Amino acid sequence: MIAYQGEPGAYSEIAALRIGEPKPFESFEEVFDAVEKRKVDYAVIPIENSLGGSIHQNYDLLLQHPITIVAETFVKVEHCLLGIRGSSVDHALKVLSHPQALAQCRNFFAAHKGLKAEVAYDTAGSAKIIAAENDPSKLAIASKRAGELYGLEILQENLADEEWNITRFFCITHTEDCCPLCIPGLTTKQTGSEPQYKTSLAFALPNEQGSLFKALATFAIRNIDLTKIESRPFRKKAFEYLFYIDLIGHQNDITIINALNHLREFATMVHVLGSYGVVEA
Repeated sequence: MIAYQGEPGAYSEIAALRIGEPKPFESFEEVFDAVEKRKVDYAVIPIENSLGGSIHQNYDLLLQHPITIVAETFVKVEHCLLGIRGSSVDHALKVLSHPQALAQCRNFFAAHKGLKAEVAYDTAGSAKIIAAENDPSKLAIASKRAGELYGLEILQENLADEEWNITRFFCITHTEDCCPLCIPGLTTKQTGSEPQYKTSLAFALPNEQGSLFKALATFAIRNIDLTKIESRPFRKKAFEYLFYIDLIGHQNDITIINALNHLREFATMVHVLGSYGVVEA
């Protein structure tokens, strides 16, 4: 069973379907709780979007629960304009969707000034709402799958401002149940004859001059490729920060082990979130 946040037809459900049988939950907190209490085997959580950036709430939750990242997958976000049978853009008044989806379709709203954007809790949830209300004056922005599930007509496809709208998802499990090889479709990129993994970690540093430079140098001097670095407020102390890093390599590789041991010499906290491959579409 694979937990995800949202309604059937959500982009998170599309990610979950690649791994197993999806089970919906209302909030991200409930998803993490379900993994921690072993109500599900795995969960998928969105972690960043190519247009909207990182989902900071999920970065925070990664450190608050005993979980491990065991895979990542990428879902192309293809927004469709949906309505009940007989509805049309010309006669509609409102368009419902998640706030990020609405923000990604600004050009559409600029070209249809008579339509009012209205925030809903979820893209698929907005499709569910207009299907239930059966009101031709209300439309939704959601996935094609959501339209199919709720019996809605697709009035327009490719609604987003940019073509490259992709959401990255982590697949997580309880730390004590970590078995990434059990995930269907899990692959690793090849570098020559060796499989290529990615590792995510979080660390905190003392508030001293040059501390971030020293932290990054532990990886640079070993030619470790960093694919992402991001800072987040440290909840335990005001105006201090955590750093999240993605790097190429497995946490059990000797080079990565040496880099992490070096980092631990001066970092106030180092937490490896997981080493993983990718589940392809």
